[in-house]
Amino acid sequence: MSHPLTMAKNISESLKGKKRAREIDTEAEASDFDQILSLEENLTFSDTLVALRIMRAQFPQSDKVSVQPFILRSQLYSSVEDRTQVDRDLESLRREKVLRIFKLNTGQDDHAIMFFDDYLCQMERVVKRLEEKKDSDILEVFKWFKSHVLDNKLEPSIEHQELCTLLALGGKVKDEHISLLINSGLLTRQLIDSNIYWFAIPNIGSVLKGLSQGRKEVLSLLNRRRYKEMMLAPLEKKLLRFSPLDMRFHLRDLIGSGHLKTAKTATGLVVRVSKD
Repeated sequence: MSHPLTMAKNISESLKGKKRAREIDTEAEASDFDQILSLEENLTFSDTLVALRIMRAQFPQSDKVSVQPFILRSQLYSSVEDRTQVDRDLESLRREKVLRIFKLNTGQDDHAIMFFDDYLCQMERVVKRLEEKKDSDILEVFKWFKSHVLDNKLEPSIEHQELCTLLALGGKVKDEHISLLINSGLLTRQLIDSNIYWFAIPNIGSVLKGLSQGRKEVLSLLNRRRYKEMMLAPLEKKLLRFSPLDMRFHLRDLIGSGHLKTAKTATGLVVRVSKD
């Protein structure tokens, strides 16, 4: 039998995986975008994929953000005028395995978009963290999950029986395999139907807490102002106390979800709280 560390290393390496139908070198793309540009200068885009790449490059980088870059669907809605086109483009990119879409456990209709390569990197972190703690035989489930489940099931959720059927293409499935996928943060059970799992982003819990608190903080800041509005340029520079995500991230989200709206003035864009 292979040594656990050797087996885990092989599994980790296999997650880097084969080339997909359409490759996007997002790391190289990041250097093409000037991340110093203010939100006012790059609030909207004409192309969904361009918007995704730029927002990926602008994703907050800090020790408090323990996940690979992701983009909220609401942020895309604030950045690309035609929402129907956004949904159409996302569906196409999802089918081409360029990205995956995740339902977030925020209590709201939030969806995160993550480039497939970034998701596999996040998954590799899980394997590396577990490789010294778990038996190599059970760690094989990550290889099965990547090769058979992620490659074949592109939707945000999967039924228990279908999950077991796909995993069985790799080996004999046990309850502990499913438990490991859940405990590692790759799957979460739906509250309404425990027979269905959402695909999930590992280690995103603290970021989701920050997302919720940051939304409240931004809205509270604007609601305290006399006209419940503020010029975008100075607003973007404000630091948030309760969120590891930056102001730009939250403003795109809140504008796209309709909680905030923008208006052009002689001195630039103003952001104001939307009336109920």
